[in-house]
Amino acid sequence: MATKKAVRGKKSSKNTLVIVESPAKAKTIEKYLGSGYTVKASMGHLIDLPKSRIAIDVNNHFEPEYITVRGRAKLLKELQGDAKKSTEVLLASDNDREGEAIAWHLRNAIQSKLKDLPIRRIVFNEITPQAIKDSVKHPMDIDESKVNAQKARRVLDRLVGYNLSPLLWKKVKNGLSAGRVQSVALRLICEREREVENFIPEEYWTLDADLQKGRTSFTAQLVLYKDEKPVLSCGDDVKKIIDEISGAPAEIIDIKQTEKTIRPKAPFTTSKLQQMAANRLGFTSKKTMQIAQQLYEGINIGSTRVGLITYMRTDSVRISATAMEDVRGWISQKYPAELPETPVEYSVEKKAQDAHEAIRPTYANYTPEYVKEHLTRDQLRLYTIIWERFVSSQMANAKSRTSSLDIRCGNAVFRVSSTRIFEKGFYKVMKTLVSKEEKEKTLPDMKVGDVLTVSQLHPEQHFTQGPARYTDASIVKTLEEKGIGRPSTYAPIISVLLDRYYVNRSNKQLVPTQLGRIINDILVEFFPAVIDVNFTVTVENDLDQVEDGKIEWSSMIESFWTPFDARVSEVMNNLDSMKGRLDETTEYMCEKCGKPMLKKLGRFGFFLACSGFPECRNTRSIPLARCPRPGCDGEIVARRTKGRGKEFYGCTNYPECDFISHFKPINAVCPKCGQFMVEKYDKKNGSFKSCINPECDYLHTQDEPMDESIDGDADGEE
Repeated sequence: MATKKAVRGKKSSKNTLVIVESPAKAKTIEKYLGSGYTVKASMGHLIDLPKSRIAIDVNNHFEPEYITVRGRAKLLKELQGDAKKSTEVLLASDNDREGEAIAWHLRNAIQSKLKDLPIRRIVFNEITPQAIKDSVKHPMDIDESKVNAQKARRVLDRLVGYNLSPLLWKKVKNGLSAGRVQSVALRLICEREREVENFIPEEYWTLDADLQKGRTSFTAQLVLYKDEKPVLSCGDDVKKIIDEISGAPAEIIDIKQTEKTIRPKAPFTTSKLQQMAANRLGFTSKKTMQIAQQLYEGINIGSTRVGLITYMRTDSVRISATAMEDVRGWISQKYPAELPETPVEYSVEKKAQDAHEAIRPTYANYTPEYVKEHLTRDQLRLYTIIWERFVSSQMANAKSRTSSLDIRCGNAVFRVSSTRIFEKGFYKVMKTLVSKEEKEKTLPDMKVGDVLTVSQLHPEQHFTQGPARYTDASIVKTLEEKGIGRPSTYAPIISVLLDRYYVNRSNKQLVPTQLGRIINDILVEFFPAVIDVNFTVTVENDLDQVEDGKIEWSSMIESFWTPFDARVSEVMNNLDSMKGRLDETTEYMCEKCGKPMLKKLGRFGFFLACSGFPECRNTRSIPLARCPRPGCDGEIVARRTKGRGKEFYGCTNYPECDFISHFKPINAVCPKCGQFMVEKYDKKNGSFKSCINPECDYLHTQDEPMDESIDGDADGEE
């Protein structure tokens, strides 16, 4: 008996400390590992570069100076204390460059106190009992090449930011900043805005016909006139056709049927998930990643805590053998007829880092319906599209049949088409991800020679659509296509631009502010080689080479630093200061001291400030237009709501005048009624200019002479 106790005591003496990044993850993993393991969270980086100075020794191979992050010393000391009580330490930070750097810093910090303590690295793609236990059984060393890649990126971004930002402070305005990747993204958004502004819409018309046979009716569109594609540039063009075919019989002259095989799409990568969540769910990239993090780290499903999805930062569509077996087993039980003979494979792009699988549910049998009661509404919506996309990727193809009818009426030919999915295949698991185009439409059974009645003709005016402004989905798609950034950086890039007020989000579109455009113009003019898509792509490729151990990180930095440093010095010495140049005199007088007001650039755009500063500190928003309320002598200015800070436009005479508009006034007045114009947006017309007067039908769609009498700018500051 005594011997058994001794053996039991020896086994229990082993205590392994596992360090992860987040408390939620720690909680889940501790349940899986059980006794003998203590799981703690580092809360991200504990050791990093200081924020107050550049901390890069450019004369010593660009060696960074790391310090304990402010406010994290206590936590680091606690982890060192936990390590002292342990027989070994397993570092389980995320399996990417940042995670590897966190593990590296933790190892060094613990070893500085406990030199002989075994410290190993473990990685996993999903938080499941099996994955965690397998990783613990197979610990490894820290990947120094991956750490060097993170170090190179961190040093490079620090050198760019801490040299360009002071230049902007000295030459333009205090408080400005620039960054290697964010500035390229800003450039893309600014260039697209220029395209939007320069686009002139062109008028065109369409003609639809309501057709009927017995009780059956449908609508067809004009596709041919006199055997040619019709050019309908104005209402008169349409009227001529209507006058000609009115009263003419309509006859079906052709019926075509085509079949199409629809292959399921690959499981999600980070960028594809962000795009789909933005388009289908209306999520920002930041929100998508926050919710995905929650699903990955663990959700309480009854008495069990489960990581519901795999790691959410990946650019690979690879699926593990275990996951493949799991999902094929589920399909064979639920939809055996839709299980392909062999697993469906998807090609991984050459530039993709294949460390992680695609984003997928950890268990196929955890259907959205099964986990519904345990998730918030947004968690469920995101999990549903991940689950649907993954399960459908391993199911049989769908098949659709498109029927097309051509109907002749005089010299005009109208066409109507319908598509019907006759073999559902992978669509059997689709609910959220089925698009409007993929939903079934049917046409009545008809044959060539059938005569129809034209019940009504519908002429409709349209205007050509210019280039669309970037949205969260489209900017992420562009960044991915151009090789700018990595899955972990897409959401932060957008967040930084919004936080710095270089970009606004309006109707889900990303619109550059005046501040953003000014900074972009300066950087493009004086640092075109740095604020360049190709340069950013080259850097990303070089970082991949560092991670693969093919090039030395400091050599990579050296090749960039020498010409960049010379250019910064040249611009600093030769560029005349622009401070004060952005200030403009105005006709407005300070209501407090009577001195002229100046138009100044602030964080939230232009605003009015008293020229008597600092004696007089009066500021106010720039008037955008005269108040349209009869008898009110107030002016319309930009305001912000409390809390979320959403911009709206109201009268300066508030509360006596409660006029409010959520549409942005522009620098023009309506030629019909004389009230001010605003910029509106809808899905059909995109962005367009319209009169603020609800009783005026003026819709501005192309360059027309307008009264340019309104002064000011829409981005005023309270």
